[in-house]
Amino acid sequence: MHVRPAGRRGALLFAASVAVLLAAWNNVVITRTPGYPQSYVPVNLAATGLLLVGARSVGFTWKELGLDPRRARAGLRWGGACSAVVAAGYAAGLAVQGVRPLLADARLAGASSAEVAYQALVRIPLGTVVWEETAFRGVLLAALMRTVPPRAAIAVSAALFGIWHIRPTLSAATANTLTDGSAGLVVAVLLGCAFTAAAGVLFAWLRLRSGSLLAPALLHLATNSLGALAATAAHRLG
Repeated sequence: MHVRPAGRRGALLFAASVAVLLAAWNNVVITRTPGYPQSYVPVNLAATGLLLVGARSVGFTWKELGLDPRRARAGLRWGGACSAVVAAGYAAGLAVQGVRPLLADARLAGASSAEVAYQALVRIPLGTVVWEETAFRGVLLAALMRTVPPRAAIAVSAALFGIWHIRPTLSAATANTLTDGSAGLVVAVLLGCAFTAAAGVLFAWLRLRSGSLLAPALLHLATNSLGALAATAAHRLG
């Protein structure tokens, strides 16, 4: 069945709805789902599917969403090249003893090999990367591109990506005792959100440059999954 594409007004309303959902999801909604944290992966995968159905139902094409199979090869090239750079960076950091503490994460200290494997191979790829890339660089970016110039679309999606990381950044800063006092914690969260917003700009640029969600997804996967493995190695190597 052919679906008439949403006009500018419809796309704007859809983008606003998605933006509100994403601003709340990672900071409020997901931690309140039944069975959390075990429900993290299935709930986020279900949300991914529903968001794609919603986008398609209002007329967004697979090409607009970054899921055109014809662009997969370009996505693999760009994503693979960026992932190789990330892997080399982690390897170089682990090779220098003084840098290892910067890679360590207290949340993974003492984690078993099975727990680390679950994080790197299941939770991060399926619960984080698939959901976040579909939501931010797929659906949200597509809706914004219909309503505002490309640079503005990238900026808005990146800003929301930073807001998305308020709770995770707070959790990481607290677990790793990065600051003393509430003021320091606020600064840590602001810096963390600014960093992830900057990453959002890069991810969005990769998505548009390659024409495929595979490019930012592979870089995102390498950063997070290899980061978890590097953090574990840093703890074990000392």
